[in-house]
Amino acid sequence: MVFPDESVDPYNPKCVRSSAGSLFHVPVVDGGAVPDVLAACKSNGLKVLATTADGGALLDDVDLRGPHAWVFGNEAWGITDDVLAEADERVRVPLYGRAESLNLATAAAVCLYASARGQRSAGGCRT
Repeated sequence: MVFPDESVDPYNPKCVRSSAGSLFHVPVVDGGAVPDVLAACKSNGLKVLATTADGGALLDDVDLRGPHAWVFGNEAWGITDDVLAEADERVRVPLYGRAESLNLATAAAVCLYASARGQRSAGGCRT
């Protein structure tokens, strides 16, 4: 998990509680400029996927079998245009009914579950 400079503090009490202890079982990098983090992801062979409420490919149609990194935006403002421009692909979670969007935690959970499923189907994730 990478939390660039503009991100929430992953160790603030609300984040620690909401992670239900998971925060202490995964590597966490706190800090760094967003462009530098994205460049590091790409230079290490990761496809950068940016979540968006509109436009972009449906999550169900995105190939998640290879190495990739997710970019989740601020819950109120989303992802800035300059960060979206750096993404390899824009992805949206399909919504049904009248909901306008999902909150960040829900969207992240859905996307990360889809990633785990994709990695399992590729033989790369065994949990």
